[in-house]
Amino acid sequence: MRIEIRETPWDDPAGASLRADQERETLQRYGADLEAGAKPSADSVAVFLTAHHAQTGETIGCGALRRIDDTAFEIKRMYVVPAWRGRRIGELLLRALEEAGRERGATVMRLETGPLQPEAIRLYTRRGYREIPQFGPYVGAEASVCFERRLTGEPSTAPV
Repeated sequence: MRIEIRETPWDDPAGASLRADQERETLQRYGADLEAGAKPSADSVAVFLTAHHAQTGETIGCGALRRIDDTAFEIKRMYVVPAWRGRRIGELLLRALEEAGRERGATVMRLETGPLQPEAIRLYTRRGYREIPQFGPYVGAEASVCFERRLTGEPSTAPV
């Protein structure tokens, strides 16, 4: 199985569909829309990546970067279609987002997830993210757990 990661316009229909699925899944898990701060948009996202099954072209995952400051990006809208989970596609997306951040001058990646998303937390900790105090709009948000990873000058070679 070969997966291709592509930079995609924010308003791409397949990407928009994945983001809507991610929001629905989050709403089902938490019972409410708990998003703190402004939702990502074409104006606020520096890069939006989608994962595709190379043979079928099916769009099976996505993730975005929103700039926090000159050296940091926030990872937003990480999502993999449920039928494709458990195949390290999230890790491929995360690596590609880190590289995209690095190319844009990032030395730090941050993200927010929730305590009812243990699979996401496992992915992030496996990739070297460490839990940090809540930042930005997540300060004081009960359902927010925040993570950070300092990037080195070289792309990660951790096994997928």
